[in-house]
Amino acid sequence: MSDGSEVRRPSAGTAERPLRVAVVGSGPAGFYAAGQLLANSALTAEVDVYERLATPWGLVRAGVAPDHPKIKSVTRLYEKTARLPGFRFHGNVEIGRDLDHEELIAAYHAVVYAVGAPIDRRTGIPGESLHGSHAATEFVAWYNGHPDYAGRRFDLSSKRAVVIGNGNVALDVARMLVLDGSELRATDTADHALETLEASSIEEVVVLGRRGPAQAAYTTPELRELGEAADVVVDPAEAELDAASRAHLESEAAAVTARQNVEIVAEYARRAAGRRRRIVLRFCASPVEIVGSERVEGVRIVRNELVDTGDGRLSARPTAREETIECGLVLRSIGYRGTPIPGVPFDERRSTIRNRGGRVIREGTDMPVPGVYTAGWVKRGPSGVIGTNKKCAQETIDHLVDDLQDGLLPEPTREPGALLDLLVRRGVTVVDYAGWEQIDVHERAAGEPQGRPRVKLVHREQQLQHAARPQHPYRPLH
Repeated sequence: MSDGSEVRRPSAGTAERPLRVAVVGSGPAGFYAAGQLLANSALTAEVDVYERLATPWGLVRAGVAPDHPKIKSVTRLYEKTARLPGFRFHGNVEIGRDLDHEELIAAYHAVVYAVGAPIDRRTGIPGESLHGSHAATEFVAWYNGHPDYAGRRFDLSSKRAVVIGNGNVALDVARMLVLDGSELRATDTADHALETLEASSIEEVVVLGRRGPAQAAYTTPELRELGEAADVVVDPAEAELDAASRAHLESEAAAVTARQNVEIVAEYARRAAGRRRRIVLRFCASPVEIVGSERVEGVRIVRNELVDTGDGRLSARPTAREETIECGLVLRSIGYRGTPIPGVPFDERRSTIRNRGGRVIREGTDMPVPGVYTAGWVKRGPSGVIGTNKKCAQETIDHLVDDLQDGLLPEPTREPGALLDLLVRRGVTVVDYAGWEQIDVHERAAGEPQGRPRVKLVHREQQLQHAARPQHPYRPLH
């Protein structure tokens, strides 16, 4: 490389000289990346996974709806990775706070950032900061027991809530708001949220989509599941497709999901309603203002028409028709954003780490930063399902291994154990994988008498207390 960095000889990755990799983030992308490295029979690797929380799994633990336990079962695969020789877990360590990027890269041949996209996108409309207006990401983290959000308060005393967005997260929060208490009590919903949701007065949740049923971003199983939780109401006029949408669905370019979603929406439009709680799907409707004096009192929306942009896409264009939906709660679910890590090139426009195929690249160039990689949402943006991260991580790891073979990885200048010593001096309590297992055992045991999968510890101090165990020296694993 032209920057003068010392490079690693291709012999790294042997039993005598294991490839040392740090993976930052223990969600699906991070665990897939770690697993792909450790399962590679052609090299010997040591992978240290750093996680800012005391618990692993990322959005599988803190983002998947509690009534979807089958989706959470993917953690069994990650548990297998954690048992592979060469794996270490360092929880309760935040890169950029407890350790910086330069300290991390000095101890490893490569660093893979898989930190997700934790921040919500804002609508930018007036009234967004009123009491009762929240990001759906915060609501999801609250009912899933994320330590950063366990202390939040959500007022569910109104009869109607409005969810802005038309993806799976929007449908998740709408469904959680109408689920019966007996259904929630069988899940791992955080206790503080369980109490609030059981006492909720909300009877109707309106879900706003700026385009039509054919352009909605949710998946078919999520849409179909709504009808099991409550009545789903659709105005037959809004279920009707415009000519351009019909033509697209009839073409070979149309996705199967879009066709199925349109059929399900049409079916909902034909159904009769009779249950106490209902979810109303609105299409071609965009919020222009959240109204209220001190707290949310309603959402003013504009009706849209779909316009062909000339590149095969249909864009929502506002018309002169407006209406106001009275409500006391607004949850926006219009996407996620990645956040910068000091020292790592970041694309502010896309809210992702600057990269090409997972290789982190320098600002204003296509030149890779030696030994620095990325995977998951912070690499490609918030798209896809959990399994999408497997292919995404594989692309990144393939490039990392190629760079190893080409001798392009920097030689570490310090031992990883020195970082743990540094963390101890800085007063950081590091949770290893055995510590997480102690948290896991406690939560499962607390849930068993109640017929629940677990009762989550939602405060960091509680988690650290249950994870506490004697300190062991950092030692090579091969």
